[in-house]
Amino acid sequence: MRYRTLGPSGLLVSELCLGTMTFGGSEGIWGQIGQLRQEEADALVQTAIEAGINFIDTANVYAGGESERILGQSIRNLGLARDDVVIATKVLGPMGAGPNAAGASRAHVLAQAKASLTRLQMDHIDLYQIHGFDPVTPITETLEALDTLVRQGHVRYIGLSNWAAWQIVKAVGIAEARKLAPILSLQAYYTLVGRDLERDIVPMLQSEGIGLMVWSPLAGGFLSGKYSGGTAAGGRRASFNFPPVDLARGDAAVAVLREIAAERGCSVAQVALAWLLHQPVVTSVIVGAKRVDQLADNIGATGVSLSPGDLAALDAVTKLAPEYPGWMLERQAQYRAPFAAQKG
Repeated sequence: MRYRTLGPSGLLVSELCLGTMTFGGSEGIWGQIGQLRQEEADALVQTAIEAGINFIDTANVYAGGESERILGQSIRNLGLARDDVVIATKVLGPMGAGPNAAGASRAHVLAQAKASLTRLQMDHIDLYQIHGFDPVTPITETLEALDTLVRQGHVRYIGLSNWAAWQIVKAVGIAEARKLAPILSLQAYYTLVGRDLERDIVPMLQSEGIGLMVWSPLAGGFLSGKYSGGTAAGGRRASFNFPPVDLARGDAAVAVLREIAAERGCSVAQVALAWLLHQPVVTSVIVGAKRVDQLADNIGATGVSLSPGDLAALDAVTKLAPEYPGWMLERQAQYRAPFAAQKG
């Protein structure tokens, strides 16, 4: 297991992060994603820790708070030292019926941070993330609320999730101008069959030095290889088809993944995860599971090394179609190409 700094900080996190969205579900969407109870969750957390994973992600909205509660109890049940684990959680989604029971307002952010700490049985959250963009609340209000939590010691670092590039850059500018707690990370969807981030968000992250945490790295199980032509051979995509996948491109990608997996003597999922770990912009890949053997297989991806030929083959079958202004920027950049290497 390798460790990387999270954005422009000295905080070291493992290249794999344990996702806990499968903890605690009972009905509806959360029941479809996972219904793990305490003992099963303890086994997954223990497997992750023993493999060197020190980074665990959850959210207040997962199973209506049950994921946070179960995770917090797992930390206690396993006797883990608080400083040995980096705990990330998120806020935005509805946690009640009222109009102020959701969003990124100061009231909701502060109230939910306190509620998350209670469920986690902790006195601080290492990484507190805004789970999505709130079109109602001014960005400044959200950032000032997060800064308050950092100054109070309830939160150590802050991040965002599912924001557009322009929204993130605007937030970075506001934080810098007002001397608020800096934004360290973005949690976003990125896979071989979902490379949209590469158009604007990846260049922005690299420019600003912001870390990237990848959610659903197997595209909801699609890149595990157990789906063909959109037909599920078991798994949650049979009833919860998310994230959306272009099936024609997806099947082509899986075919190449299978070839590489056969050559490497590993699973298709491990190759898909290894591809992400080979991307310079990626800080940590969030892996979730319902069983210990699934998690162990995902952890095995850290030992899969892809050759330049493997990466080229995967890129050829999954690369994005040219889109404006990208193709124009690339073309015009050639005017200055001879001097690019001298920059700095």
